[in-house]
Amino acid sequence: MNLKKQMGQFPNEKRKTYFNTLSNYANGKFQNILPTPALLEGESMTKLLLQTLCKIENVTPKSPIPFVITDLKNLQPEENVLVWFGHSSYFMQIDGRKFLVDPVFSGNASPMPGSIKAFAGSDHYKPDDMPDIDVLFISHDHWDHLDYSTVQTLKDKVGKVICGLGTGQHFEYWGWEADRIIERNWWESIDMADGFRITLTPARHFSGRLLNRNISLWTSFVLETPSKKLFLGGDSGYGNHFTEIGEKYGPFDLAVMECGQYNEKWPYIHSLPEQIIKEVQELKAENFIPVHNSKFKLAQHPWFEPLELVSQYAEENNVPVTHPKIGEKVNLDQLGEITWKKWWQESW
Repeated sequence: MNLKKQMGQFPNEKRKTYFNTLSNYANGKFQNILPTPALLEGESMTKLLLQTLCKIENVTPKSPIPFVITDLKNLQPEENVLVWFGHSSYFMQIDGRKFLVDPVFSGNASPMPGSIKAFAGSDHYKPDDMPDIDVLFISHDHWDHLDYSTVQTLKDKVGKVICGLGTGQHFEYWGWEADRIIERNWWESIDMADGFRITLTPARHFSGRLLNRNISLWTSFVLETPSKKLFLGGDSGYGNHFTEIGEKYGPFDLAVMECGQYNEKWPYIHSLPEQIIKEVQELKAENFIPVHNSKFKLAQHPWFEPLELVSQYAEENNVPVTHPKIGEKVNLDQLGEITWKKWWQESW
């Protein structure tokens, strides 16, 4: 596959001229609300590389990840459901509309074939399993969230793409019509027909495909439908934006929280499990699903640790948490009414 094509494209002059008028853009790059170094003070990439040489138990599953086969093309029209595909990819059907978030169905989270491969059992779902999609959400352009092969295969099934500023340039470079792409800045909203509203909200992270860091915007989303309000979290470290989002748009029926691929050496760009509970509370979310786990090894922690720890902290703080298997339907009309098994404990 053409690596140059996969890398995408820098924003054009028209985009950059507009970006230069924005408060969260400076010196040719988008900026976080808070200072956000990639690594903890005193750490270095050399130290991190040396750490990866240390053997850590259970960073990959010993047996295949369990999954459930759901026929997404034949859901009942009245069903309000969310189906998770591992890592940060998930499908939603809500009030008759279909949404897909950060789909990565190529079997790896890297432009290099055979590297960062999906765990056995975690990669059952493919583009062919998807129905027609009204809105494709892309939170940012990292390889484990924006997968060239997947989005190109889905191209004819997608109505609109909604993403942060700059990310749309990749899609245009890949041959997508500009009128199908909606790019926005944080706190900007898109009113869809029939009571659907989507707002881009801040995240504390970064963007980039290989060397081109922060030329496009990373984001989370608020999805308001006639009957539901959801927070769709992109990759993020902890910050004051969770409180602000909760105050402006909460309470939420459900928050989808990125939990996994963290390290105490990079605490500003990926939340630790104990921080997730605080974020859920600040968002005023009545329930949450922890994602960004169980498919790829991108950090030196046991593969099941994010789920095990966040479920423990949720129980200790009486915060309702939803734990579907990959492919298992989450009934959005019955959140909090289901007792979810800790499925990962069966795969230790």
